[in-house]
Order: sequence, then structure tokens, then C-alpha cells
Amino acid sequence: MTLRVDEGSLKNGVLTLVVTLVEVIQEALEHQALRRIEGGDLTEEEQERLGQALLDLDDALEQIKADHGLTASVADLHRGLDDVVDELVDKLVNPARWAEQSRREGP
Repeated sequence: MTLRVDEGSLKNGVLTLVVTLVEVIQEALEHQALRRIEGGDLTEEEQERLGQALLDLDDALEQIKADHGLTASVADLHRGLDDVVDELVDKLVNPARWAEQSRREGP
């Protein structure tokens, strides 16, 4: 049996995954930066540098998506990851409801 892989599709899929993961990491960095700013942990100069770095990263990601036609596929994957994370968080916060739902649905 021969495995046939469309190289273009494979590259597009891998690039979509990488860009999406970088976006997720960027969001985490932004949340952490806001916490540090609100906590007074950063000087004004550090805030400026951090803000500029995050803006530069955002611009670079948008350029990569535009150059490779990935805007829609990254948005779809990101939305799917968000749904998975939301469900996991909900299971952690509401374990009794999820246990009950599992019992009703059965094996």
C-alpha cells in the first residue's frame, strides 16, 4: 500500500497549526503582560517595549496568514481549540454536572 500525500496541503496544514499555536501563546503572553502591568511589576519603559513586541508579533502573524492564505483556516482551528479548552474548563469547574451527563448518555 502506498501512502500519497499532497505536499502543498501538508505544508498548509502544518503552517496553519504552527501559526495557531503561536497565536494561542501570544494570547497567554498578553494576559500575563496585563497582570504584570496591573500589578505594577513593570516600568513604563518595560511596558512600552512589551507592548511594541506584542504588536510586532501580531503584525508578523497577520502577514504570514495573508501571504499564505491561512486567515480562515487559522481562525477555524483557533475556534476549535477554544471550544476544547472551554469544555475542559467547564468539566473542571462543574464535575458533578459532567458526571451526571455521562451517566445519562451511558457507555
